[in-house]
Amino acid sequence: MRGADITQASIFSYRTLEERIPRKHPLRKLRLVVDGLLASMNKELDAIYARTGRDSIPPERLLRASLIQTLHSIRSERALVDHLEYNLLYRWFVGLGMDEKVWHHSTFSANRDRLLNERVARLFFNKVLRLAEWKGLVSNEHFTVDGTLIEAWASMKSFVAKDGGSKPPEDGGSNPTVDFKGEKRSNDTHASTTDPEARLYKKAEGDKSHLAYLGHALMENRNGLVVDAETTQATGTAEREAAKAMVARTVTRSEATLGADKNYDTQDFVKTMRGRGVTPHVARKNKSSAIDKRTTRHSGYGVSLKIRKRVEEVFGWSKTVGPLRKARFVGLAKVKAQTLFTFAAYNLTRMATIFGWRLSTA
Repeated sequence: MRGADITQASIFSYRTLEERIPRKHPLRKLRLVVDGLLASMNKELDAIYARTGRDSIPPERLLRASLIQTLHSIRSERALVDHLEYNLLYRWFVGLGMDEKVWHHSTFSANRDRLLNERVARLFFNKVLRLAEWKGLVSNEHFTVDGTLIEAWASMKSFVAKDGGSKPPEDGGSNPTVDFKGEKRSNDTHASTTDPEARLYKKAEGDKSHLAYLGHALMENRNGLVVDAETTQATGTAEREAAKAMVARTVTRSEATLGADKNYDTQDFVKTMRGRGVTPHVARKNKSSAIDKRTTRHSGYGVSLKIRKRVEEVFGWSKTVGPLRKARFVGLAKVKAQTLFTFAAYNLTRMATIFGWRLSTA
């Protein structure tokens, strides 16, 4: 007998939010891990807030919501709030009750911007890394470094001459037509009115130029976890300078190795790494390479060059699932926080894969 398609709204629900989440759902295990990490950050989070005044959105909920936004590729704060309104799984993960009112997207953004700065993002990143170290997932012998382009939250139309000499728009409106033909533009003479810290940059010869920042990752080679991160303005030397800073901060073992692509094959960078006791397993340029047989004669050199490609998985995830294809914020400080938080989320998903409870981003 065919059932009747009758929809009648119920006044009461007799199942709790906890009961509605499958027992084997991978977000259950992630919630336990994240709650432990946030509990260990309680003292630092408490120091950020004033002792008096109105209650804000709890920082734990802000961070869990930001993590959901990253892991499930939610494009904006407005869309995130909409999801929290009807998605019971997301509500449960963030800590909202079934009937609890969700914040307005502008309130969420204002509270998140105050909380999720570089200091808090790096603290969360380091807590995730300490957990990985405690589980024995991080090596201190072999590393890989690389950088990636992060497109700035600014259009090319905002890149105008500092002296006001750019061509005026051809028409009016909120999105006017601008003709750049015949105008030579560079970072020396032009700047973005939307994001003055963004720089005009292209990753390789022949690529299209973008207003961008550079994100940098230092990966350990055993399990492919990110152990340090930096975000810089986009310049030709930024990748090597960031690598030096991350190695000085993170690589403490002498005779460690560092894999990298040909962009790092310079006399200065190789000399600096050897001066710190780090063997530079850098891909050789065809001409004028700083890498000689002292390095290439060892079998480990070839192994490092093969494994170093794994760092592209970090950037691939961060730009397809995570939000690093295009910055969501304006200014270097906020983009730094975004990069650190994204790499922390990547480490959590990588650990989930290693432990056998891979996170679904569908």
